[in-house]
Order: sequence, then structure tokens, then C-alpha cells
Amino acid sequence: MARPIKHDGGLYKRTGSKIWWMRYRDKSGNRQRESTLTEDWGEAQKCLRERLQARDNNTLPALRRGQDLQFGEWADFYLENFSKPPFRAEKTHAVNQRALKHLRKAFETIKLADVTADDIEMYLRRRLKQRALVKSKHGFLEKQVLKATTVHQELRVLRRMLNVAVRKKFLFANPCAGVEFPARVDGLFRPHYVSWSEQQKIELHAPDYLRNVIRIVTETGLRIYKELTPMKKDQLDLDNGTVWIPDSKTPNGVAEVPLTEIAADAFRRQLALAGPGEYLFPSDVNPDGHHKTFKTTWHATLRRAGVRYFRIYDLRSTYATRLSAGGVADEWVTQLLRQGDAKVFKKYSQMKLQMKREALAKLNRQANESGLSFGTAQGPSGPGFGTVLAQ
Repeated sequence: MARPIKHDGGLYKRTGSKIWWMRYRDKSGNRQRESTLTEDWGEAQKCLRERLQARDNNTLPALRRGQDLQFGEWADFYLENFSKPPFRAEKTHAVNQRALKHLRKAFETIKLADVTADDIEMYLRRRLKQRALVKSKHGFLEKQVLKATTVHQELRVLRRMLNVAVRKKFLFANPCAGVEFPARVDGLFRPHYVSWSEQQKIELHAPDYLRNVIRIVTETGLRIYKELTPMKKDQLDLDNGTVWIPDSKTPNGVAEVPLTEIAADAFRRQLALAGPGEYLFPSDVNPDGHHKTFKTTWHATLRRAGVRYFRIYDLRSTYATRLSAGGVADEWVTQLLRQGDAKVFKKYSQMKLQMKREALAKLNRQANESGLSFGTAQGPSGPGFGTVLAQ
């Protein structure tokens, strides 16, 4: 007579190993033994619970199929189904392809479930020692050592790809969670908040068209190179105080954007500078095209103003922060930013233009002027406010 089963599952260590293993029974009652790929008991318990939940939800076969799935096969599936437009922007798809070209060289034939945090860290260390290759008519030329930001972008692509695998139950944990990037990356994911006094200082040293860009972005949150630079004059409706965005990074970005008085005035000034062409920011090189980048002018303006360099895209983060500082709810800030969060968008999809105007009236341009710190959560009578960062 078979002995009764006392436990649904358990953890144990093999001799000479620090990794926790788990044992449990599948739907058929067969005993299964698998590695949790972690030395942390709490994480191992979490993995075991996820296995048991997958078994009870009848998703365990998909999770186990991930053990036979090779990295290269999953990379192809990810690029085809989760990277191309309209799911992601064309530019993002190009970045994913470029990163996976290098990742494939290291993990192409390795099973997806066998990729560990140590493997990823070793790959990152090797990449940080490699030099950039530039193609020329004489072949490939070696240039300077790869920048840490370039290698870190590959880690971000890998993390996103494996997160999808976890969501699809092909993995029960993302090994990137245990990866520590082996180099310092200055300024990464640290949006700079532009105070009102700093903005005025920058505007004082900026050429007229860049001054208009600064005011428009900090008052509307428009994406600079995707929405503002290719903007045509017929998208503006200054009589009604709106601008139409027909193409954006995400489907939610296609919308009618309300304008503040400062933004409307900046658009009027730019219309006067634009000339007879169809574009609001015409190109100096191509008379039939539009401006492509403000990078050189932006660098020079910050240098003349005596302001430490920060990305021009951080003006969009500043817009979000000022809205939040003015008391606008985070969900409304997300809506005004026209972000791609489908749940938030669905919840607030009935937010009308007038509601947006009322929210814009709360935009606080003096945020952080009095030395208050971001991220504080105080009551209605307290001076603190939260911060929302734009992507």
C-alpha cells in the first residue's frame, strides 16, 4: 500500500550545491524535480508556489515547454509578435533587432530556462571590454570601447523579452532580476527636473525657435522628435487652443492636445518664424523637409546659460512633474501625457477636452522653487507633492 502524500511540494538542496531545488506532483500525480535557480529561500518558495499555481490553473505544460525552448527560437517569436509596429514603434523594433544580434551570439542555442543571472553578467562583462565595429569599404574597423549605455540597452532589451516569456508562462522567473550591471552608467533613468528659474535662464540664451520648443514641451508634454519637429501648420487650431497629433509613439498618443496660453503664444511665435512652408520647424538643409534634431543647439545653449547638461527630452518629464505638483491625479497626468498604459487609458477614456483644460489650469510652474523635495506624501494641508516621470 502506497504511503500517503504529506506535502504538496517542498524545497531541498543537492549535495555540494547552494541552489534550492523544488519537488512537487503534477496533475497526473507524477513527482517532478526542478531547480529554482536561486540561493534565496524566499525566492525559491515563490517559484514553488508559482509552479503549484500553474499546475492548478492548467498552465504547467506551457511552463514546462519553456524548458525545451531555445533562446534563438524565443527571440524570433518576440521580434515577430511583440516588437513590430503597431505593438512597438519602428524605432524600438530597430533597437531590439540591433541588441538581439549581439545577444544571439552568446545565447542562440541555449535553452531559455537555462539562461542564468551569472551567464548574463558574464556576457555584459565581455561586451564592456569589446570595441565598436564600424563598417567601411575596407572592411570593419575597430573604434573605441563600447559605452556602458550601449551595453545597458542590450540588458534592457533582454529583460523585456524575458518578461514576456514569464508572462506567457514559459519561465517562472526572469534571471535579469538577479543581474547587477557591472559598470556605472551616469545619468541613466534620472530625468532632470527643470525649475522655473532655470527654464528662464536657458530661454534667455536660446535662439528664438529653441525658446519656442522649450515653452511648448514644458506646457504640453509633446514628444519632441516624434510629434513636434514633424508638425505641420494645419495641425494647429489656435482659435480653439488645440493641436492635433496624427502620429505618435503609441496609439494613445494620437489625440487632440489642449494648449495653455504660454504654449499657444509660443506656437504663434514659431508660425511667424517658420516661413511659407508647410512645416512648423522647417529644415535649414532641406527646404521641403523639417528639422531633425536640436542636439547641437541644445548643447550650446546649456553651455552659454551655465547649466549642466541634461537631455532635452527631460522637458517632457518636467511637464509631468509640474502637473503632479499642481495637484493633478496621477491617472490624469498619464492621460495628459498620452501614455500607452491601456488599463489607465480605458479607465479614463471618457476624459473630455474641457476636463483636460481644467487639469492644465493646475499646472504648477513654480514646482521645487521653494526647496521642497519630490516624492513626499502629505495630507491636504501639507506642502509636499509627488512626482510623475515621463517615458
